[in-house]
Amino acid sequence: MNILLAEDDKKLGKLVKYILEKKGGYHVDWVENGEDALDYARGSAYDVLILDWMMPLMDGVDVCKRLRGDNYGQAIVLLTAKDSLQDKIFGLDAGADDYLTKPFEMDELLARLRVLARRNFAPRKSDIVTFGHFTLNRTSHQLSRDGAEIQLSPREYQLLDFFLQNTGNVLTREAILNRIWGLGSDVSYKNVDVTVKMLRDKLVDSGGEPVIHSIRGVGYRFEMDA
Repeated sequence: MNILLAEDDKKLGKLVKYILEKKGGYHVDWVENGEDALDYARGSAYDVLILDWMMPLMDGVDVCKRLRGDNYGQAIVLLTAKDSLQDKIFGLDAGADDYLTKPFEMDELLARLRVLARRNFAPRKSDIVTFGHFTLNRTSHQLSRDGAEIQLSPREYQLLDFFLQNTGNVLTREAILNRIWGLGSDVSYKNVDVTVKMLRDKLVDSGGEPVIHSIRGVGYRFEMDA
């Protein structure tokens, strides 16, 4: 399950991301303000959004309202220290599917995510992406070419999905590092280059054309013409 976490408290955000990935087995993207949350939600395929109510630039309720105004259909959970009945009603009326009051137990958050995940077992149409002879299933994290599965590591899958979301655009090494390894990660650009090379080699070895182009001194650009 792909999750977008929007939380400006660095300590809590880091903890929640770690627990969801290690204990829940989920893929988690973490942003720290409402504007980034809105951009990520509109540009990526997430199963659940976890939005802090009080965030810089745009609060979680406003993000929720804007997404629902765009007919965004995925699950949204609000995290907040506001615990009055009226606050809960306000958050739910804004379009949230669930509401969790801080401080909360991680096991409760995991349980609520499992409930939301059971709502729809079938992959959404947007979760199946085809480029050339390749097909990526974002629900199962499987890549195949003409029906033959290609084994990807978790990092390679995340990288390919990020490229697909930004087809034709140049992604800097910094952008890739922050998205795949996370804000504040101590990995270097060398890790980015190695992971890109491994992904590119797998696509070529599977019979495809090079679709990941190096932009000298900047980063990489992904094209859909495999």
